[in-house]
Amino acid sequence: MSFKSQNTYHKLSILDGLEVLDAKNHRTSFPAHFHDTFNITLAFEQTFNTRLNDTDLSAPSGTITITNPDEIHATVCDGVVGNSFFTFYISPEVLQQINNNNPVFFGEKVIYNRALFADLYVLSQNILTETPAFEKKLWDCLTVLIANHATPLDFKNAEISLFNRFLEEETAKKFSLENTAKSFGLDKYKFLRLFKQQTGLTPNNYLIVKRIEHSKKLLKTNNDLLGVAVESGFYDAAHLCHYFKKYVGVTPNEYKNA
Repeated sequence: MSFKSQNTYHKLSILDGLEVLDAKNHRTSFPAHFHDTFNITLAFEQTFNTRLNDTDLSAPSGTITITNPDEIHATVCDGVVGNSFFTFYISPEVLQQINNNNPVFFGEKVIYNRALFADLYVLSQNILTETPAFEKKLWDCLTVLIANHATPLDFKNAEISLFNRFLEEETAKKFSLENTAKSFGLDKYKFLRLFKQQTGLTPNNYLIVKRIEHSKKLLKTNNDLLGVAVESGFYDAAHLCHYFKKYVGVTPNEYKNA
């Protein structure tokens, strides 16, 4: 039996620019990466498997999986039938506002809450209904999620102090491991070890994620795919498309037109 993979991305005006991914029978695993948002994922069909900080998590159908901002995670999808899931990308500022301006952190990664899942499922099936009532219902769901499952922890986004200069300056450049390590007064092996220790990714993988995030911002106002690719640090449009689809789940054009 053939299972057609079909992903749809939406950018909405509610909740400070909510973005969502509706994935149906997605068969390609997502490599290790991170977001500057909370990822709230509903597992529709098949077990949703995530590798988070070197820990394997399995979320059965009907459960909710959460990753915090800047947490390194990878999604392992079934290569034959694929996985069907729905992810809300919620800004930390929105959740902090809901939580009386207190920081929010989820130590509980796989959440078994049938009533909350059911409410979020209904919202996911009517995601283009950008009415005040729809936004209030989603706000109420997030309030329940925080009240029942968030950890009272003053969570700070990952600090990568040693490599701040590298992250700012190298995003749009061709990366050289030896030259970058030398600029920090380190040999390349120590640089790799320290970088992986502080970020959870190799320098190359980290740069790809940062470049994709930069390209997403550019795509909102720029129609020139080649220009976006080059400005983001990719070789050409094909290079950008390859990695964008791999990490985001849709093509750059699909993202732009969402």
